[in-house]
Amino acid sequence: MADENGEEEDDAPAVELGEGSSVEGAPLARVASRLTWGLQKSEIARKEGETEIRTPDGPQTLVTLLEDVDVPYFESRQEFESEVREAIGSGPVPTNE
Repeated sequence: MADENGEEEDDAPAVELGEGSSVEGAPLARVASRLTWGLQKSEIARKEGETEIRTPDGPQTLVTLLEDVDVPYFESRQEFESEVREAIGSGPVPTNE
């Protein structure tokens, strides 16, 4: 497809993707972006509970992670992500080799 100057656009991706190992599970932010806030914890579990989330201990279902969260209602995406990240803990996420 030509741009305004008549030059052809390059169909190559803007960022070169690596050949490294893959990581199992979805990023928490991706799952959170699919929801509309505020939401009850039970509604999040119903909608996305079986989704596997990346954690330092390997992929875990969101419903399992929510068991360690005491908040029954999340006003915002930021509150949800903060509480779930606290339940996940920190550390490197293992890759598939």
